Amino acid sequence: MIDKSGLDPNARADSRAQTCAAGGNLLPSCESAAECDKILQTALAGTRISTADALALALHADEETLFATANQIREKFHPDSIVTYVVDRNINYSNICTSVCSFCAFYRKPGDPEGYLLSLDEIHEKVDETIALGGSGTLMQGGLHPDLPLSWYTQMLRSIKERHPEFYLHCFSPTEIHAFKSVTGLDLEQILSQLKDAGLDSIPGGGGEILVDAIRKRRRSSCSTDEWLEVSATAHRLSIPTTATMMIGLGEETWMRAEHLQRIRDLQDQTGGFISFIPWTFQPDNTALGRKIPNRVPPREYSRWLAVSRIFLDNIENLQVSWLTVGLEEGRLGLRRGANDIGSVMIEENVISVAGADHKATEVMLRETIEQAGFRPGLRNAGYRRLPDRPVPISTGKEID
Repeated sequence: MIDKSGLDPNARADSRAQTCAAGGNLLPSCESAAECDKILQTALAGTRISTADALALALHADEETLFATANQIREKFHPDSIVTYVVDRNINYSNICTSVCSFCAFYRKPGDPEGYLLSLDEIHEKVDETIALGGSGTLMQGGLHPDLPLSWYTQMLRSIKERHPEFYLHCFSPTEIHAFKSVTGLDLEQILSQLKDAGLDSIPGGGGEILVDAIRKRRRSSCSTDEWLEVSATAHRLSIPTTATMMIGLGEETWMRAEHLQRIRDLQDQTGGFISFIPWTFQPDNTALGRKIPNRVPPREYSRWLAVSRIFLDNIENLQVSWLTVGLEEGRLGLRRGANDIGSVMIEENVISVAGADHKATEVMLRETIEQAGFRPGLRNAGYRRLPDRPVPISTGKEID
């Protein structure tokens, strides 16, 4: 029986069975590289590891062995030596937002003179330009707008599909969809059904951050762990695939990262609806939280959690490395540390970039990065469906500002 959070209560209880009775904090299952080697051998043999094992690996495993194991498991999922990427555009339809997440540099409160809402004509212009640049779709997200009716979103989706039926619409994070409930008065199934009927293809995993309420409350996240998971579970029941993300470096304790992975794996066991997992790092520039946490997560720490994600999430096929937040060189290294996907060219991106993620890439650069890692590039859409290869359009061979 799945409850309103989208999780079987027994599965949720099992995921916390190895916590410390004194404080409720997960403890690693071991504290030595030698013991971690045994865990890695178990994982490589196809046996599922525990949340406490995942934490132990992240903290204590020999790095070379950890990365090699993640790479071998990636090979089991993807034996064809192809690393995928997508050419699309992040269209941020509005920055007006009722939430004040401390880690966000993008939002503007209602009434702020810097707030904006794109018109349908402006959105269509961005879509047309994306197609001209060789793009297959959009990742569309915005702030939690207090006034837009659901009909605004459905009209927008429908109008894009009428003009470009094959254009892939990967839109609206679980956080946004949760906010639609209070604006519309509808339940999640009604909201998601109408969005799907209007042309929504899949849902991005934004707003996941760390799925532990202790840190979400401190960072003023706009929905709880169970609320985020409930949106994902409802989408999966309606055959709407979603991705899942994890943002590390928010001041969370390391056990919270392992708990986050457990919550994702638990839901995937029940629905099978997550098509990819994308860990990335908090970008502190121009954010309230950045005044307290000005330093980014070190690349090696990110790589360890990338590898642990591949080993632990044995039921999610695709793992994406976040070149946008860690850079192309770390992206290349990540392809030998568990990742089989390098993400998007991102013809346009407005949310993470204003927080200091200033890495740039073109389609040519992504393909070269994949080849330098020893793989063949494979073009896909945002739903992870492989697309026929084609010559790189000249216009995407230039720097994108």
